Amino acid sequence: MSTKRRLERAFAQALVLPFRKCSRYVLISDCHRGVGTSSDNFLKNQHLYYAALEHYYRYGFTYIELGDGEELWENRKLHNITEIHEDVYDMLARFEERGRLHLIYGNHNMVCKKSPSFLEAVILYADTMPEKSLYLTHGHQASLLNSTFWPIARFLVRYIWSPLENLGFLDPTSAAKNYQVKERCEASLRKWAEEHRHILVTGHTHRPVLPEEPSFYYNTGSCVHPRCITCIEIERGEMTLVKWTMTARADSILYVAREVISGPVMILSRE
Repeated sequence: MSTKRRLERAFAQALVLPFRKCSRYVLISDCHRGVGTSSDNFLKNQHLYYAALEHYYRYGFTYIELGDGEELWENRKLHNITEIHEDVYDMLARFEERGRLHLIYGNHNMVCKKSPSFLEAVILYADTMPEKSLYLTHGHQASLLNSTFWPIARFLVRYIWSPLENLGFLDPTSAAKNYQVKERCEASLRKWAEEHRHILVTGHTHRPVLPEEPSFYYNTGSCVHPRCITCIEIERGEMTLVKWTMTARADSILYVAREVISGPVMILSRE
């Protein structure tokens, strides 16, 4: 099955949510929450992530996670992850209680697709401007290995590449860690979006993308950058790429700061 068919199948079954000028959504992907060991890449940014979620909850945003929330290639059991990051899942439960939580699965938590709580895709439908609707998915559909043959990729990561990474080797199959794989994946996603004239927002490659001019392809980045997490905010019909990072005041007191990387880019007209 081609990238085109995999994406079309995903969006044919997508959850449809309203996208209006009054809508507030935050799109976050690739948290890769682990079990608290040295290989848990989420651990170093957990305080940034929690501070960001507190902000979005307080200001009425709906949280949409675009896949790979959990690292279930290196780790076998979901409950081990939820126990370690109990505070995070308590916060997500608060969003869910208010009907403001939607979870999309990616290749690293593909096993979650068996749960009714997880989706493959979401469409934020703009009823007054359907051509401005936003198509949200993880983005692993651009890779045959990470979609159709994901059990093979999981085996390679779990038993070969993860141990080798501890010795300094990088996984050559990973879109997040291999530049050429990243470029091919993004090119496939961008091509599909441009051919279908759909505004596509994904994660998967960990590289944040939000051009200053309107585009057909955007990317949220990830929560496992060395010193920050990135996400896309949707508010007032606009998209803004932001990062949450630790910074210091003049008196050397550290605090978590929200910084705009790019945007806002208008999606829905102000008229």
